[in-house]
Amino acid sequence: MAMKITEECISCGVCEPECPRSCISEGEPIYTIDASKCTECADEGGPQCVEVCPVDCIVKVD
Repeated sequence: MAMKITEECISCGVCEPECPRSCISEGEPIYTIDASKCTECADEGGPQCVEVCPVDCIVKVD
């Protein structure tokens, strides 16, 4: 599984430094997550990006 940033993203950038695998990058117009590298932070107790997102725009990909 992986996480995805939805169109509700406000491009605040707080999620990018929280990702321990550097999966998150600034895109146009919103941040994106490289699904091939994302492990939902299984070793860290859950998605770190979700914890810091102020608009709850990071969701699991089904």
